Amino acid sequence: MKPFREIRACDLTSSALKEEIDARGYLLIRGLLPHDALGSVLSETTQILSNAGWLLPEHDPLERIANMSAACGDPDPSFKRTYQEIFNLESFHSIAHHPALKQAMSMLVGEQLLVHPKPIGRLIFPNCERLVVHAHQDYRFMDGDVECFTAWIPFHDCPINQGPLKILEGSHRFGFQAHDQAYIPAIPDGAAQGEEWAGGEINAGDVLIFHSLTVHAASPNLSNQLRLSLDCRFQNYERVLNPANLAFGGESGKSWETTYSQWHSDDLKYYWKQMPLALKPSKAEIEELAKTAESPSKRARYARIFSQI
Repeated sequence: MKPFREIRACDLTSSALKEEIDARGYLLIRGLLPHDALGSVLSETTQILSNAGWLLPEHDPLERIANMSAACGDPDPSFKRTYQEIFNLESFHSIAHHPALKQAMSMLVGEQLLVHPKPIGRLIFPNCERLVVHAHQDYRFMDGDVECFTAWIPFHDCPINQGPLKILEGSHRFGFQAHDQAYIPAIPDGAAQGEEWAGGEINAGDVLIFHSLTVHAASPNLSNQLRLSLDCRFQNYERVLNPANLAFGGESGKSWETTYSQWHSDDLKYYWKQMPLALKPSKAEIEELAKTAESPSKRARYARIFSQI
C-alpha cells in the first residue's frame, strides 16, 4: 500500500485541492483542525462510552481501552442506544462547522456550501472482523448528486494499528460500482476498480477529504483501543440533494427535536432550512408520495421525512 497524498494545511490552496481530488479522488490535509476543536467531543464521547461499559473501568476513559465483552456495532441494539447519545451531542455536530474545515470545503465546492446535518460517527472496537468497514462508495448511501464530498476526521491520533481509512486511488473515475446487498452494503472483495490503495496514519487535526465515488475502507483495528472518528459530508447547495440526508426516515423515533434538546446554542439548529436547496424529490413530491407510495411502510417513511424538512 502506498502512502497517502498529503498537504500541510498552511500550504493548502483551492487549485491544489481540486487538482488532487480530480486526479486521485482524495487528499489528506495535515493539521487542518486545531486539537482543541476535538477536545470536547473526545471527552464527552469517551465518557458516554465509559458509562455504557464499553471501556475498562480501571483506565481513564480518554485512553479508550476497550472492554471486549461489550463489543458491538450496527445493527446491535446496544450499539444503537449508545450511538444515539453521542449523535445528540452538540460538540459532535459542531466539528463539521469549524471555520477551517468550512473554508477548505468551500475551496472545493464553492461559496454555496451545504454541510450535511447528519454526520456519522464511527465507534470501532478492536479485533472484531465483523465490525471492520469494508470497501464502499459513500454515494451508495447518499444518492442525490455525485459531486458530494466526505471529510473523515479522527478524534484522536490514529496510527495504522488502530484502523484508519485507506483509499483506492483513482476509483472515483469508474462511476458507481456494484455493492452487495448486505445490511451494510460493500463492494465484494477484489472487485473494486481503481489504481492502488493508499493509506497511513491519520492524526488528531488531520482531515481526509474524498469524492462520493471514491472507494475507501477501514484498515483493521489491531490495538486494544476503540477507534473514534467522524464522517462529515459537504456539497454545493445548488446541486441536487436527496432530502433523506436532512431527516430521519426510519422507525426509531429519532427526531431533530430530540437531538437538539440538550444543546446550549441555537446557532446550528435547522440551519439548512434557510438555504434554497434543490431537493429531489421535491417537498411537494414527498408530500404526494406520503399518500401514494406503493406500501404502507414507504408511505410512513415519506411522511416522516416530510414532517422534518
